[in-house]
Amino acid sequence: MHALPHDHTGARIKRLRLERHLTQQALSDLSQVPYSTLTKTEQGVIAASPHVIAAVARALRVEVATVTGQPYVSELRADQLDVLIRPIREALDVYDLGVDPDITPRDRRLLADEAEGLLVAVRAGEIKRAAGEVAGLIQEVTTAAHSERSRESWQLLASTYRTAYDVASKLGYYDLAAIALARMDWAAERASDAVVGGMYRYMRALTYLREGEYRIGERLVALGLHTLEQADAGRQREAVTGQLHLGAAVMAGRSKDASQAEGHLREAERIATGTGEAVDVHWLAFGPTNVAVHRVSVLAELDEYGQAAEEGGRIRIPGSWPASRRSHHHAELARAQMWSGDLDGSFRNLQAARKAAPQQARYHQTVRETYAGLEAARRRLPESFLSYGSWLSA
Repeated sequence: MHALPHDHTGARIKRLRLERHLTQQALSDLSQVPYSTLTKTEQGVIAASPHVIAAVARALRVEVATVTGQPYVSELRADQLDVLIRPIREALDVYDLGVDPDITPRDRRLLADEAEGLLVAVRAGEIKRAAGEVAGLIQEVTTAAHSERSRESWQLLASTYRTAYDVASKLGYYDLAAIALARMDWAAERASDAVVGGMYRYMRALTYLREGEYRIGERLVALGLHTLEQADAGRQREAVTGQLHLGAAVMAGRSKDASQAEGHLREAERIATGTGEAVDVHWLAFGPTNVAVHRVSVLAELDEYGQAAEEGGRIRIPGSWPASRRSHHHAELARAQMWSGDLDGSFRNLQAARKAAPQQARYHQTVRETYAGLEAARRRLPESFLSYGSWLSA
C-alpha cells in the first residue's frame, strides 16, 4: 500500500523523457546522471536527489518545478492557500504605479511592526498567516514609499517583498518568488541599501542553485560580496557576508567541488566566530550553528551521507533558532540518514520537521522526496508512517 500518490518525481521524469522520445541511456548521457541512478529513480526505488532533479531538468529543458510537480496544487487547495496567491501577484504588480489614491497608509512605525511580524511569522512556520496578510501590507507600504520617498520607507517596502518571496518559494511558486526578488532589488536600490542588495543576490543565487545553474549562482555570490563591501562595517554586513559564503558552499557541494565548498565554509566559520549567533540579523539565522548545519548539507551534496548523518546528529539547535530553520535542518538530516541506511532515524527526523513547522514541512520538497525514498525501502509500513504520508498528500 502506498501512502503517497504514484505520480512521484521519478514517474514524472519517465513521463517527460518518453514525451521527448528519449531512452533512459540517452537521458543519462544528456544529464550526466549515472544510468543505474536514473533507472532506479524512475522506478521509485531511490529518491530523487536535488542534483539529479536539476540535471534532468536541464537536460529536458524544463523547469525544476515541472519535474518535482510543484506547486502541490491539491494540497494547497485543501489548505485554502491557493486563493492567497493571486492577491500577492497583484500587489507585486503595482510597484511602479505611484501613490494609490484609495489607500491611506498608517504611520510608518505601525507598518514596520507589521512587516517585522510577518518576517517572524514565516520563520515560525506560520506560512498561511504570512500569505494572507502580506498582499495588503505590500499595497499599503507601496503607497507610503511613493508618498514619502525616504530611505526608511523603501527599506520597509523591500522587507515586504522579501516576505512575498519567502511565502512563494516555500509554497513552490518559483515564478512568483522570482518576481518578488526583482521587486526587492528595485526597492533596495531606491533605499541605497547595500546590505539588502547583498541579501537579494544571495536569494537570487539560491534560485540558480535549485535550477542547477551553478556558474550563474557563483557569479551572483561574487557580485553580492562586492555589493556588501559598499555597506557600512558592522554585524549586519558580516552576517549577510557569512550567509553568502554558506550559500556558495552548498552550491559548490552540489557541483561536486569539495575544495571550494570547504573554503566557503571556513570563511563563514571565521565570520561566525565574530558575530556569534546572529539569528535576528535580517532573520538569516547566521552564526556558528548555521555553519554547522550547512556543513551537513554540503556533505550530503558531496554524497558523504554517512558523515553528514553523523555530524548532523551531533548538532544541538539553540532555542532561539526559528522553527522554519529547525524544520529544514531535520529534513536535511532525514535525507542523509535515509541514504546512509538509518531508516528509523530518518523517519524520526521527518516527524521532527513536521513538529517544528508543519505548514512548511508539508510543502517541503526534501521532506516529500525523503518520505518517498523511505516508502520504497520499507517492505512493511507501520501505521504512523502511513499516517504521515496521508498527511502529506491529504
